Amino acid sequence: MEALIMGLLAETSLHPGSGQSTGAIDLPVSREAATGYPVVVGSSLKGALRDKVERERGRQDPLVDEAFGKQDNAGMVLVTDARLLLLPIRSLSGHFRWVTCPYILERLERDLALIGRHSDFGSIEVGKGEAALAQVEGSELFLEEISFKVKQIDQGIWDRIVDAVAPLIRHERTRQRLGRQMVIINDDDFSHFAKFGLAVQARNQLDNNTKESQNLWYEETLPPDTVLYGLLISRTNDGNVLRALRDLLVKQPYLQVGGNETIGQGWCIMSIGE
Repeated sequence: MEALIMGLLAETSLHPGSGQSTGAIDLPVSREAATGYPVVVGSSLKGALRDKVERERGRQDPLVDEAFGKQDNAGMVLVTDARLLLLPIRSLSGHFRWVTCPYILERLERDLALIGRHSDFGSIEVGKGEAALAQVEGSELFLEEISFKVKQIDQGIWDRIVDAVAPLIRHERTRQRLGRQMVIINDDDFSHFAKFGLAVQARNQLDNNTKESQNLWYEETLPPDTVLYGLLISRTNDGNVLRALRDLLVKQPYLQVGGNETIGQGWCIMSIGE
């Protein structure tokens, strides 16, 4: 089985819509049912990739239907959900932090194993109210308004995590910040930020003449610098179609995902790993 992992770094705000309102938010982001983590569902990611290939190569290019299928035939490339990996969170202690948790890293290990890339980060134990870092500076770290007790993590474990995550970030200078900006917090603490840490923006439609409000709604978005990843898997043993798709994505790495394209949202840069 030929497969590769694709990292997505959000360059602008990202709105992978769920299509239904929840509470006070009219247009929330899509979320996994069990974890509540934001997600770009596979059908949306596949549609975005297909649209990109059509724009780059033309609708009649054979790669479009070969990779993504047509009405009466499945395509040769399987596209999974784009899962959350690193969530940027404002820090009162300094620059923003890329926040993740042991469960997300465990899931990354399992997904890498699925495509034949076995990684063993080791045991990652972070208690509630703790924040694991490779280099400890002070005893306290503030994420948003919440104080976390700083805990030093084994350098070997940290290096293995950074080595696995870094290839999913395309920009070299951005990748170099990973080791000093990443923070691992408890699964339960991370769930709080995944649920309440996203931006909610008020948008309004005005009457052209009177400029009075005709429709006010609230929309949730993932912030720029969010890192997600998905898998691309070949349905055939030769993998020719997957390799052709990979070559195109490497040369043209920008992808628009989700809604609000006309106001600049949804732009990501892809990083393709084997």
